[in-house]
Amino acid sequence: MKAEGAVLKSSNWIAGALHYLVLTLISVVMLIPFLWMVSTSLKEPAKIFVFPPEFIPSAIRWANYTEVLNNTPFHLYYFNSVYIAVVVTVGTAFFASLAGYSFARIPFKGRDLVFLLLLSTMMIPAEATAIPMFLFMRDLGFNNTHVPLIALPIFGAEGAFGVFVMRQYFIAMPKDLEEAAMIDGCSRMRTFFEIMLPMAKPAIASLTIFTFLTTWNDFFNPLIFINNRNLMTLPLALSLFTDEAGTAWNLLMSASVMVTLPLLLVFFFAQKQFIQGIAMTGLKE
Repeated sequence: MKAEGAVLKSSNWIAGALHYLVLTLISVVMLIPFLWMVSTSLKEPAKIFVFPPEFIPSAIRWANYTEVLNNTPFHLYYFNSVYIAVVVTVGTAFFASLAGYSFARIPFKGRDLVFLLLLSTMMIPAEATAIPMFLFMRDLGFNNTHVPLIALPIFGAEGAFGVFVMRQYFIAMPKDLEEAAMIDGCSRMRTFFEIMLPMAKPAIASLTIFTFLTTWNDFFNPLIFINNRNLMTLPLALSLFTDEAGTAWNLLMSASVMVTLPLLLVFFFAQKQFIQGIAMTGLKE
């Protein structure tokens, strides 16, 4: 029996070691593009494409970052991206929470049909609606403004995804707390804001990260609706480092590093709630 236990323990240790080895190799492969980006951002232009490649620059060139900041209105692009991403994230979380709670807890005629129609908007490619939305926004006088970049994600496919996430979370929550609050005299809105919404923090954290990442990285909508350089967001501004003469890779990678940092910070500070929210929104009642 002891021999069998030792063999079983040894096999489990080997299986665990192989498991972590595979995960480590996958992580290294996924990190290579990021490391190349950081490395290139610190290189001189002549040393970017040398062979064999240098992941650790022999001479670190911090001037790439100062050149990006001094020679372009990068701070303005940063401000545009930050405030658009924050407004879209807050708006999506707020309206998706209200709608998700309504679809999960409030019975009304045609609820399932309306929810199905809402989800169907996620199946339509953005490219298919680009021209109609462009004409619609032009007629309203909102082209070349930030209004389409804020309104379309909140009330479009991203908003529908947020409603789906919040609905799944509210469905998984026990009804006892809600019923007890209503017995004590709480209104539907008070029950939502004081009881249900605070308990939905993991789902809101997940939705916040998804929405912030999607909005921060959005290139298509700014390309369609913005042609004023002062209104550009960061993904669109990165294309300015490429012209007829070629691509300034050292400057492009320096700008890309600065664009990536907020995403890493958001995920770092919200990763616990993000993982918990992903787990909870997959539960069934």
